[in-house]
Amino acid sequence: MKTIKILIYLGFLIFATYSANAQTADLASVNDPHSIDFPTKQPYQITAKDAPKISYPTLHKTIKVNGLDIFYREAGRKDAPTILLLHGYPTSSHMFRNLIEDLSDEYHLIAPDYPGYGNSEQPPMASFDYTFDNMALIVEGFLEELDIKEYSIYLMDYGAPIGFRIVAKYPERVQSLIIQNGNAYEEGLRDFWIPVKKYWNDYTLENGKALEGFHAPDGLKWQYTDGVQDVETISPDNWKIDLQHLTKTENPEIQLAMFYDYRTNVPLYPEWQEYFRTYQPQTLIVWGKNDYIFPADGAYPYKKDLKNLEFHLIDTGHFALEEEGDKIARLIREFLKKEVK
Repeated sequence: MKTIKILIYLGFLIFATYSANAQTADLASVNDPHSIDFPTKQPYQITAKDAPKISYPTLHKTIKVNGLDIFYREAGRKDAPTILLLHGYPTSSHMFRNLIEDLSDEYHLIAPDYPGYGNSEQPPMASFDYTFDNMALIVEGFLEELDIKEYSIYLMDYGAPIGFRIVAKYPERVQSLIIQNGNAYEEGLRDFWIPVKKYWNDYTLENGKALEGFHAPDGLKWQYTDGVQDVETISPDNWKIDLQHLTKTENPEIQLAMFYDYRTNVPLYPEWQEYFRTYQPQTLIVWGKNDYIFPADGAYPYKKDLKNLEFHLIDTGHFALEEEGDKIARLIREFLKKEVK
């Protein structure tokens, strides 16, 4: 019995000694973090999604084209795919300022001002024909001066008939079309065009006067704000900047000349539609569906002729980039990644 008690006592001493040593080791490991086996963390892998966006500044340049000083904005690497941005009435390349910044990390963007618009030279009407044919020749010469051989082309408002003249003439140079409220079908000439058509059919001073309100301050503000979701998102800088060229001597007459010459675009619609059917360019439509000037009635007919078409109606007005620029930039980026290599 006495032997059993001794064995129990010795077992107790051994257990107590082991426990004390274990606690000492644990405390030592806490005090000495080098003795702790921490989980091994894998090194952070940077993916293309995580990589920082490279920002390219927008450059403001002037180049001689057919003897005229043509102003243009340019950004991005010149070896990247080029996007030619053609502005509408009554604005300038200023309308593309944010889009250029948004896309310049992956694309080369160029946006000229037409003669008489923005910062380009305004030659006298006596020495320069303010017509869509002539504006297309200026843009064509602009591309030649910059040695641009291939490009996607953004067509908006007046930019559409100017650009369609070029793409129909040089279809092999076109990588894709981006159409934003730019017309090529008679279905798109609705109520806004009633007084303009009256001017076409009866070219009088009185009928021209009825159109001058469109490029007066209130008319400009209406063009930018009509059909938008939130007027407070639209900067008044837009129409105030437009007024800088619209109030130059003879510029109101230039705008009326362009209104009158717009009639020459309509007979060319069948030719442009044939270009769509024959060459089937990759096309993205991003159209402000609340536009009174070029309503969505003009967007749908493209579906008849274009098979390679991505179609988006956007809940905004005529100058869709002002309110939905982020969305349009994203759609363009996704479209070009698929269609332009």
